[in-house]
Amino acid sequence: MSSTELPSVPPANVLSEAAAVRVAEGERLRSVRLPGITLTVRSRRPAREGLPPALYVHGLGGSSQNWSALMPLLDDVLDNEALDLPGFGDSPPPDDGDYSITGHARAVIRHLDASGRGPVHLVGNSLGGAVATRVAAVRPDLVRTLTLISPALPEIRIQRSAVPTGLLALPGVAALFTRVSRDWTAEQRVRGVMALCYGDPARVSEEGLRHAVEEMERRQRLPYFWDAMARSARGIVNAYTVGGQHGLWRQAERVLAPTLLVYGGRDRLVGYRMAQRAARAFRDARLLTLPDAGHVAMMEYPQTVATAVRELLADTAGSTAADDRHTDENTGG
Repeated sequence: MSSTELPSVPPANVLSEAAAVRVAEGERLRSVRLPGITLTVRSRRPAREGLPPALYVHGLGGSSQNWSALMPLLDDVLDNEALDLPGFGDSPPPDDGDYSITGHARAVIRHLDASGRGPVHLVGNSLGGAVATRVAAVRPDLVRTLTLISPALPEIRIQRSAVPTGLLALPGVAALFTRVSRDWTAEQRVRGVMALCYGDPARVSEEGLRHAVEEMERRQRLPYFWDAMARSARGIVNAYTVGGQHGLWRQAERVLAPTLLVYGGRDRLVGYRMAQRAARAFRDARLLTLPDAGHVAMMEYPQTVATAVRELLADTAGSTAADDRHTDENTGG
């Protein structure tokens, strides 16, 4: 294999020796088989039947576990599910090896179409924010509200601290980094990621650090770990260069769903300055800025983010009910 090539994608039925994925109290995991992909879905039992559905989409290198702090805080208002994108968490790689923004969005759409849960309250972080934006733009029927936490939307001037992540997209870099970092412990890797993603890594508890290290150890045993990372990073970079109607900012302008935008003042991956541009781009947007938060506000400040989501739900409940009545009248319901 040439040093400029990425490793080949193993078939979805490859079994690894990785340890079991952690499941927090009150959560359950299930595997969903769909055409070309198999997704692992993390869910919680809602406080009561009939609550509106929500779906959470993680960022680059993340998993559905990234939502384990936020989801319990919304159990009384939402029926919560979080998925592992193909190649991440406990989901195997997609059969076609497509880790583009469009490929990930297609996986989300396939899941929503197959489950019949739409329209959902769709929540995305980082890469997941870009994916959720595309889903909301091309399939407005599937999205009731949209919440984007540090979404990976194109920036002309990216932050210096974000450059290494972008470099993963270059041919051969993932393989080179694997060789250079082969002696790093899982804890060293985790602390590096936390320093990059948290506004204040000291907010992570010892238990949280231990769980993160265990998850990193598990992922490093997966044969496709770096491949999924590199190809998804390339997908983000490619999406930044796409113009016209398929550009992410143009698609943001097409989103009809009420949108909550959350940006952290200490985000080292998505520029805080992009908050105002995003607020102007989405036609029905509200903005929450957290000066001390980093890239994963739902993990650093879950209570604050949950309160903002509750306000979004409360403010849109009236219009949603009116829309439902209008639909019933038109269909004879």
